[in-house]
Amino acid sequence: MAEMNEILRPFDIDFDLTTGLSRLKKASKRYLSNMADMFYDTEKAGDILKNEDPLIYEFYEMGIPETVGDIAFGTSIVYPGKIGNEYFMTKGHFHTVLETAEVYFCIKGKGYMLMETPEGQWDAQEFAPGKAVYVPKRWAHRSINVSPTEPLITFFAFRADAGHDYGTIETKGFRKLIVEKDGRPVVIDNPRWS
Repeated sequence: MAEMNEILRPFDIDFDLTTGLSRLKKASKRYLSNMADMFYDTEKAGDILKNEDPLIYEFYEMGIPETVGDIAFGTSIVYPGKIGNEYFMTKGHFHTVLETAEVYFCIKGKGYMLMETPEGQWDAQEFAPGKAVYVPKRWAHRSINVSPTEPLITFFAFRADAGHDYGTIETKGFRKLIVEKDGRPVVIDNPRWS
């Protein structure tokens, strides 16, 4: 945590608009082994892990101090693929400061932002290049790539002191899932939601 009197200096950062990658920052990577229990078909995930450990997604942490008034930002890259009929996705999270909104801008690919509130409301907004999705405060959110061939690349920004609550989603899951059915993405109830 940065000191309250620390002054953040202006800076710039590179993002390749084709890959979403940066030459200057190291990405955090999430492999299937990091999130096999997040997919509802855990048996299929286990079968895949016997032979390989695919990269599901990666994202950049810009090192912005977690202080009031600063804005955290970066890119998220969800790779194409499925576990059973469930598309590759991010773990998803609430913000620790629940009263935090976030904005995502789609640079490349096709997908969805799946969202839900602690009270049970849910929504799914489509990602396409040039489209922004606003995630209101109090909504957990997860990016899902529905393209069979192309990564889903988004740019995100939120208040830097918001924190991330991954534990609630790891424990309970999302109420809804987006899966492929008859060659199309559809929203279904999560049979494992608790």
